[in-house]
Amino acid sequence: MKHLPVAIAQLNFTVGDVDRNVDKMLAACNKARTELACKVVIFPELAVTGYPPEDLLFRSDFLDRADRGLARLLVEAGDICVVVGHPFREDGKLYNAASVVESGQVRARYFKRKLPNYGVFDEKRYFSPGTDTLVIDIDGFAIGLTVCEDVWHQRPVADCVAAGAEVIFNLNASPFDVHKAREREEQIVVGRSREAAVPIIYVNLVGGQDELVFDGGSFACDATGQVVHRSTFFSEDLARIDIHQGSLGSNRELAPLPRHEESVYEALRIGLRDYVTKNGFDGVALGLSGGIDSALTLAVAADALGPDKVQAVLMPSRYTRDMSLADAKAQAQALGVTTQVIPIESLVEAYRTQLEPLFKGLPVDTTEENLQARIRGNLLMAISNKTGCLVLTTGNKSEMAVGYATLYGDMAGGFAVIKDVPKTLVYQLARYRNRSRVVIPERVITRPPSAELAEDQADTDNLPPYEVLDPILEDFIEHDCSIEEIAAKGFDLPTVSRISQMVLRNEHKRRQAPPGVRITRRAFGRDRRYPITSGFS
Repeated sequence: MKHLPVAIAQLNFTVGDVDRNVDKMLAACNKARTELACKVVIFPELAVTGYPPEDLLFRSDFLDRADRGLARLLVEAGDICVVVGHPFREDGKLYNAASVVESGQVRARYFKRKLPNYGVFDEKRYFSPGTDTLVIDIDGFAIGLTVCEDVWHQRPVADCVAAGAEVIFNLNASPFDVHKAREREEQIVVGRSREAAVPIIYVNLVGGQDELVFDGGSFACDATGQVVHRSTFFSEDLARIDIHQGSLGSNRELAPLPRHEESVYEALRIGLRDYVTKNGFDGVALGLSGGIDSALTLAVAADALGPDKVQAVLMPSRYTRDMSLADAKAQAQALGVTTQVIPIESLVEAYRTQLEPLFKGLPVDTTEENLQARIRGNLLMAISNKTGCLVLTTGNKSEMAVGYATLYGDMAGGFAVIKDVPKTLVYQLARYRNRSRVVIPERVITRPPSAELAEDQADTDNLPPYEVLDPILEDFIEHDCSIEEIAAKGFDLPTVSRISQMVLRNEHKRRQAPPGVRITRRAFGRDRRYPITSGFS
């Protein structure tokens, strides 16, 4: 009986670091050959350059480097058959390509047919679509080649089967969101394999790249849609799949699909870790207030980088409650994170004194509150400049949506870990993190949230409870529902109207916010692109 052992290489690449990416692939080829006894190794989409290269693809010197990287892989991979994604120029066009290389020769090359141009994807900006189907004989098996989006459509897979494909290889760079892992298997790929009655081997990228996190979870399903292999999520993996006539096999147990809170927490952790390490920062610093948002951010940072790479700065003012300081110190101690305390009241008073002639006769308002936030932002940025650490902002998606954040204050920093996490999910993630070991004090989770920029201040002074706010925001931001449609679900119409106006009015703030991990289907930035100047209301 025919038999083909195939290695699926779920690796973490860095965009633009072609040499290191090729080094990782060569190491995987060697391991696949010597330790797993495989004849074929499959790498993810655009593995040579990393994904997404974005406007680097407009540079001829970048594409030249990618060509040299592919040429080195061709020569040094040896006699193992390699299936690898890379950009490729031909007849004045650029393609998202996948090549089959073996023993120093390119045996075949496929151009991605279905180019996604929605959400975070801009592939039509860079690539031309392919038109041809590729089925190639590899050691006696007819293998159909597809790239990512191709397998989400009926035609490319059906064309492969019509051309005689016995198995489909699918190279992916599929970014994480809270629904994606199950959707890949249950609604699309498994459905496609059943529809076409053909096994599919799905190889995904893993790791963080700017706002995007790729969660891995590569898998293989047989012609009935039964998943026979699933790689781990959020970590590199090299696994063996055995192709037999009419079936696939794996010698591993299926890695489980992660639960909701687990998957989000891991995405935040990996996204932060890779942003810091791939950009060469020495560590991170953040303002630790004793509130839930900075508490969750601190926990993610310590888990991602290790407590020795994290510095927590407590910056109390006259409005900071004693319990906030106590809780902040307790959490830092529980995580083993170093803390610094910098009281800001004297700085606030200095600002007030200098501004008093200009503000004479004007009432106290949010200006004085924002001064405190901006002083804290200045202190953190000074620490960053002096030490080389990256400042983490701690605002959540609910706050960013309605503008409950201060420009050049608590928005000042280099990376916004939880900027796409709604407030209600922040609480869920805090409880999730405490399951293994309590590091976030219970009082931080249960006390009413407050910015502590004024006497007896609470978030609900200006906002509805987050249990009401978050569903309204989800409908308005992620589903583009009208005010009337949202109110028809049982929400108060004036409240919905006010919240929607707050979202639209604060686009200018979000445009100036640092990048952060994307976990939802409609994150601010790459996904949701609204004009700042607009007459729409």
